[in-house]
Amino acid sequence: MARILITGATGMLGTDLVDVLSAHEVTALSRTDLDIEDAPAVRTAVTGHDVVINCAAYTKVDDAESHEDEAFGVNARGAHNLALAARDVDARVIHLSTDYVFNGRAHTPYAEDTPRDPVSAYGRTKAAGEELVLEAHAEGTAIVRTAWLYGAHGPNFVDTILRLLGERDTLSVVNDQRGQPTWSRDVALRIADMVAANVPAGIFHATNSGEATWFELAQRVCELTGEDPLRILPTDSSHFVRPAPRPPYSVLGHQAWATMGLGPLRSWQEALAERLAHRVNENLGDNHG
Repeated sequence: MARILITGATGMLGTDLVDVLSAHEVTALSRTDLDIEDAPAVRTAVTGHDVVINCAAYTKVDDAESHEDEAFGVNARGAHNLALAARDVDARVIHLSTDYVFNGRAHTPYAEDTPRDPVSAYGRTKAAGEELVLEAHAEGTAIVRTAWLYGAHGPNFVDTILRLLGERDTLSVVNDQRGQPTWSRDVALRIADMVAANVPAGIFHATNSGEATWFELAQRVCELTGEDPLRILPTDSSHFVRPAPRPPYSVLGHQAWATMGLGPLRSWQEALAERLAHRVNENLGDNHG
């Protein structure tokens, strides 16, 4: 049984991690419980733990364009504080990161060792976080990049599509951004595998296999929930101008899992089908609770 500290524990992934790691001794802290920019508080929180899983992050991608210092404080300085504290007590670190550390202009999956080249403020702060964590505690740190997350415990694209299908006849969804829809619970389960393997150091990409555009994902949501996929209309990013640029290509390669004797996560289609089946059961529970 490992003694595990999870920061950002009330977010989508953090909540799943608390659940799947319940056989361990888990300390689950929200941002209210622990400000990771407070180095003395971080040292106190980390002491007595074997593994630190950092899910705490500033994730408001558009707001980061005008609040980059604030984002840097959480995504870089805070992450650095955790890694330094973990190093000092000989704890392992699993640091969550993102596809936004890349420029999004590739045409083949990004390997784990592809040079960072962020094009947004959010991406810059997450890239800086990776660099500072590795600078502080490289031999004891695993960086886990993920992308296009959806799940039961936070706002996400899949739930938004389902809500809007109940409000509108048709939905326009961009068809020029390509990535890997990923169920947060699958990421949590893979992180549990890493804990069981004593958190091997390195960079890993935890995304469901395969690829899709947002349009294709929305259509699959329709198909799996009995809605007409023709209600989803393709459009392009020029119709949804936002402060932060979105990567047109966010497909991540999965080669590093082989170092643990593991293969890539399952296909996004299989994961989505299971998540939507779970969602039906959750709604039935709400209706009959």
